[in-house]
Amino acid sequence: MNFDLRLEQQLKEHPYPLLFATISGSHLYGFPSPDSDYDLRGVHLLPLETIIGMKEGQVTVERSRVDNGLEIDLVTHDVGKFFQLMLKKNGYVLEQLLSPLVLHTTPEYEELKALAPGCVTKYHAYHYLGFAATQWKLFQKEDPPRVKPLLYVYRVLLTGLHLMRSGQLEPNLIHLNEEAQLSYIPELIERKLEGTERSTLDAADMQFHRREYQRLVDELEQAMETTSLPENPGSSD
Repeated sequence: MNFDLRLEQQLKEHPYPLLFATISGSHLYGFPSPDSDYDLRGVHLLPLETIIGMKEGQVTVERSRVDNGLEIDLVTHDVGKFFQLMLKKNGYVLEQLLSPLVLHTTPEYEELKALAPGCVTKYHAYHYLGFAATQWKLFQKEDPPRVKPLLYVYRVLLTGLHLMRSGQLEPNLIHLNEEAQLSYIPELIERKLEGTERSTLDAADMQFHRREYQRLVDELEQAMETTSLPENPGSSD
């Protein structure tokens, strides 16, 4: 897959060697607007002298820039911190790790990906419930309400449901809806794809979406109780 050279340039300017770099955000979720920024996520390797305490290093590197109109947001973690996040029921870092939109790879990246399934537990549902609640609050506060936070609500809830039911991590809303068959999702995605980041709903049926939000929250909570996923990660041994 070919990516914009401006993304590759951002990686070349990283202060540390990269174990991997992928694209996250709306491009991964299946609904980027024409003006959506690129969220680059990955893992970097600190020098040995930094790890053993002889020098200071950046455990997390964060950089944002606009390159000829293209907004790029880069966040990478040191491999040690990333390991810790993988074991903390953090679905976000697993989505970054397993993203099919790979900008930079190494043999060690493939080994790291192989550990991901063993890190998934039933309690990852809490990550998605919390993320959905945050996005729902954002959606309710806006006047007029925007499409983006509403799509994020449905994306994270459906990702959580799919994970609890299948053990597989799927962040792409289009793929998720092939299973969920929610009739309103395609129209919302179309609005987001054709509009801008500020695309709004002309007449959002708040009562309908409130019912749908609560229904999916209830389903995810129930799925967490009945899932066959373990309570603790298995890749920590």
